[in-house]
Amino acid sequence: MNRAIKHLRIALAQVNITVGDLDGNVQKILQYTQEAKEKGAHIVAFPELAVPGYPPEDLLLKPQFIEENVDALYHLAAQVQGITVVVGYVDASDDIYNAAAIIHDGEVKGIYRKIFLPNYGVFDENRYFQQGRETPVFVINGAVVGINICEDIWYAEGPVLAQCLGGGAEVIINISGSPFHVGKRAFRERMLSVRASDNCAIVAYANLVGGQDELVFDGGSMVFDETGHLLAQAKIFHEDLLVLDLDVEAVFRTRLHDPRRRKEKLSFPTQVPVIHISGPSPVPLAPLEERETREVLSKEEEITRALIVGTRDYIRKNGFKKVVIGLSGGIDSSLVAAIAVEALGPENVIGVLMPSQYTSQASITDALDLAKNLGIKTYILSIQEIFDNYKEELRKEAFRGLGEDVTEENIQARIRGNFLMALSNKFGWIVLTTGNKSEMSCGYATLYGDMAGGFAVIKDVFKTTVYKIAEHVNKRANREIIPKNIFLKPPSAELKPDQTDQDTLPPYDVLDPILEAYVEKDKSFQEIVAMGFDPFLVRRVINMVDRNEYKRRQAPPGIKITPRAFGRDRRLPITNRYKPFHKV
Repeated sequence: MNRAIKHLRIALAQVNITVGDLDGNVQKILQYTQEAKEKGAHIVAFPELAVPGYPPEDLLLKPQFIEENVDALYHLAAQVQGITVVVGYVDASDDIYNAAAIIHDGEVKGIYRKIFLPNYGVFDENRYFQQGRETPVFVINGAVVGINICEDIWYAEGPVLAQCLGGGAEVIINISGSPFHVGKRAFRERMLSVRASDNCAIVAYANLVGGQDELVFDGGSMVFDETGHLLAQAKIFHEDLLVLDLDVEAVFRTRLHDPRRRKEKLSFPTQVPVIHISGPSPVPLAPLEERETREVLSKEEEITRALIVGTRDYIRKNGFKKVVIGLSGGIDSSLVAAIAVEALGPENVIGVLMPSQYTSQASITDALDLAKNLGIKTYILSIQEIFDNYKEELRKEAFRGLGEDVTEENIQARIRGNFLMALSNKFGWIVLTTGNKSEMSCGYATLYGDMAGGFAVIKDVFKTTVYKIAEHVNKRANREIIPKNIFLKPPSAELKPDQTDQDTLPPYDVLDPILEAYVEKDKSFQEIVAMGFDPFLVRRVINMVDRNEYKRRQAPPGIKITPRAFGRDRRLPITNRYKPFHKV
């Protein structure tokens, strides 16, 4: 008896969905399903929780939301004909599950429930979901396909092994919502390659793309053959439909040469459910257009795209059209303005210069040059008269006989924050704050002043990285967007005469490695000192970080680009007397 030759054309729909927009998400899923069908795909896979949006967080505690998400899924299923759709949704029975529905010809033919629920970093899935228990496989166009969800594929002895050994899966489809941070995509790619080669199976990985609050999803959906070789990758930080013909027969041939699998299969205790979806199609398929295997991005380009996508989606998905930014003539506000223009267009970005007696003419010139280069509208609102009135009123009684100090510096910042928020209220613009991770770590920011706003674009970007990304912005535009002088002058808040950041902070090239070690890597005081840093300086920096937790808790959300961002990742008590150097 001759074996039927198996072939499978798969589509990975890398979509940008919006949490809670059930109707809009379903319409987008149907749109991409139709496109995949027109390209001859037998199956199209969408990301994790694509129907309700990811991550839905405490919306999952609302029964009505769960019910409407299920209704949306079945409304979607009724419109699917002639193709198999794998799509993430919230399954509800005795409890709720992070699930994948397998839809074919108007019906939900099967359900896979996520088994490994991440509960670290930005993930809180044990808070919401029940753990799945079964690892079914599905026969689609004659090929045996294992379907699982995100975290499930990160475990070598998890569902993939069960589906391949216990169910004979030849193709693994993993639907995912894997947030971006620098370096993660390479790590993800290595893991998927190993999972494919270890199981002698084709691995197709469908990832989410777009911004959701602090999170950015980079897409980059991928397919690996049974040897772990990357066959194709979808676009990075863009919606895409990746369509590929899979040589399922190559899996059988490779397994014939792999004695490991025979021994493992004999000792594997579990037989998994097999659900038949569709038999092999005899219709020959038209050849697909060739596309590049992958797109290679520099670290600077990765971060730049993440900031652009995160800004665009936060603004648009929350119903804003325009943003307003305080322009100081410094590197931080210049980078935020450049990112905003790239994300939203120059017509939707407004810059505001707010000089005082301490603002240098060079800073005003630099800010105006930046605005001209970006093509954005600007306002100049002097804070000097209001600042003088503040001081005069306070000196009448409360501050009588007292000299000026950081209080008066912060008053200036708060006047500027008031101006920006007034413009926001009057015109419906959202304020983009301009503080970086170095400043936020050390509390070098003013509550209700430069921290006042709706979104913090570079909140997770260290100052030294800000300079690198700013240089990259000019390089990718092939022109000087951010003026050269902004790179050359010492950074300064310009809140008192001859002020520079180094009056308060160590030089950034010294400060940032200490912050990275303490904030992102949780290194101890002794470990940081052993890196070659002065003990007094390390103690000082740690003290600044720890005592300013209360400020960070009141900061607006911002885009996560590092493994350990403030807010969702790093959660420390505000009231906290622990000192990491107390025994030194």
